[in-house]
Amino acid sequence: MKTIATIIFTIFIGIAAQAQSTTAEVKVETIGMTIVTETAYELDTETKAEVARLYKFKNARVKKALSFTTKRNKAKMA
Repeated sequence: MKTIATIIFTIFIGIAAQAQSTTAEVKVETIGMTIVTETAYELDTETKAEVARLYKFKNARVKKALSFTTKRNKAKMA
């Protein structure tokens, strides 16, 4: 009886899901774009003072933070 009720319930849910009305399609307006053939770009390096760090290994800072040890990490003799 339980299996029959479950099958009827799943069929009812499936039919109810298909009976939902869908919304109308939304029209999208297209925009015309032109191709830029020339760009003017100047880089002023004298006013910028930025420092970049370079690490040998990919996750150097993460590995250093994860490699900490505590006083209780040492093995005890029984």
